[in-house]
Amino acid sequence: MKIDHVRSRFVKHFDGLTGNVYSSPGRINLIGEHTDYNGGFVFPGAVDCGIMAEMRANGTEDTVMAYAIDLKDRVDFKLSDPKGPKASWARYIYGIAKEMQKLGVPVKGFNIAFSGDVPLGAGMSSSAAMESCFAYGLNDIFGDNKVSQWDMVLAGQATEHNYCGVNCGIMDQFASVFGQAGKLMRLDCRSREFEYFPFDPKGYKLVLLNSCVKHELAGSPYNDRRRSCENVVKAIAAKHPEGKFETLRDCTWEQLDEVRAEVGEEDYKRAHFVLGEKDRVLAVCDALVAGDYETVGKKMYETHEGLSKEYEVSCEELDFLNEVAKENGVTGSRIMGGGFGGCTINLVKDELYDKFIADARAKYRAKFNRDLKVYDVVIGDGARKLC
Repeated sequence: MKIDHVRSRFVKHFDGLTGNVYSSPGRINLIGEHTDYNGGFVFPGAVDCGIMAEMRANGTEDTVMAYAIDLKDRVDFKLSDPKGPKASWARYIYGIAKEMQKLGVPVKGFNIAFSGDVPLGAGMSSSAAMESCFAYGLNDIFGDNKVSQWDMVLAGQATEHNYCGVNCGIMDQFASVFGQAGKLMRLDCRSREFEYFPFDPKGYKLVLLNSCVKHELAGSPYNDRRRSCENVVKAIAAKHPEGKFETLRDCTWEQLDEVRAEVGEEDYKRAHFVLGEKDRVLAVCDALVAGDYETVGKKMYETHEGLSKEYEVSCEELDFLNEVAKENGVTGSRIMGGGFGGCTINLVKDELYDKFIADARAKYRAKFNRDLKVYDVVIGDGARKLC
């Protein structure tokens, strides 16, 4: 993705003047799925693809002129309109602007054109990349960069909650804002403490296989899963009034077993996965420090099994790709992202890489009459101003 590409469209579709160019990445998550909104641990990294936007104040009080380059779609709207724009992509711009205003940034009218190379529907969070990019730009143009990185993360999350209908956690926005090239991050979603881990697995490649099955999270099973977790927390809190239970992070295996009968098997299974995933993230961190990639891979396979059988967010295509990985001796493989489509993330020994990719492509095409997309993962930098 090149600055000249975005700039040419910005100049063409508005008043011929240039602005500032900002960029923010998508993300991968090595392990720790559906744990962020449960107060657990996640282990993401920013990637070297994302969203690039050119932005400039246009001198109006509250008129936003926005152009989505990849969609060839323009929407103009007023920030004072309580309903906001109808176009789903434009609601991210509207939402971030409103949330930044709440943080004290005097956002006025502006022009924006943006493009992206985060694969849509791949579970790499193009939406968080948009939110982080737009927040960084508005903070720079109107806010004298006074809003902190964490407040930009929370503004992105609030945009999802308040304007886009997805009750997400903070992992995606966190990775997009705080990412550093060559490093993964372990984030404690309860305390917001985080630590960088150098990630340069000698002898291995990290690769995404995109099933090209689309998933839609708004008003969907994503929110149903979150309610299941909340139901279990409420049941445990009712049995232990002496304790403080805000998320599943605060609950023990014994307490989960205590409420199994009353919460029902479905909610129990979902909570069981989350508690197990919390433990797996910590095990993977220890394994990475020790250079033990076999344990990392084992935990990735365990996560896939839990996401498929307990959390029930997999699909036939993703389970098939996970099996192909096993057949090819891939060290680790699992669903990445919210589920119901998107990618598997795979930790592959260098000497197995070419055969695995060829086999996965051929078998997936034969089974589903659809081509895989393959993305080699390069860990990149977080939100920033380019020029």
